[in-house]
Amino acid sequence: MSGQFEATVEIDRPVEQVFAYLADGRHDPEFSPRVQEISKTPDGPTAIGTVFRSTVKDAGMKSSREFRITRLEAPRTVRWAEQSKNLITAEGGYDLEPLPDGRTRVRIFNELEGHGLGKLLLGPALHAARKDAPAFGDRIKSAVEHS
Repeated sequence: MSGQFEATVEIDRPVEQVFAYLADGRHDPEFSPRVQEISKTPDGPTAIGTVFRSTVKDAGMKSSREFRITRLEAPRTVRWAEQSKNLITAEGGYDLEPLPDGRTRVRIFNELEGHGLGKLLLGPALHAARKDAPAFGDRIKSAVEHS
């Protein structure tokens, strides 16, 4: 069982700047309060195969997450897939579109999938993610514009 949530936001920065910021997952704690810490392997620019490992806190519980970059097409596309074995895992990405006056439209999306008992938790998790999606987009906008 799976389900998707998404948000779209317009950011007052050029597409190249927005792409560089979002492609470096180490910025995630700046707009996602659930991310407690994050690291990147290997060092250097993000590329297909780059792995981001994080500790997140959801519903009062900490878990470890590992995401691998699966597609990276500057400055328009970022895709990731979760490699960790959690009750709920995610695949998602960013689609970036340059707009007039140096702005960028960003579509953020995640497909959540429940595993084992996670299938029971998926409905409430999706509900919460969908409810927060517009605010999540606003937090990304604010973080990029203040970076």
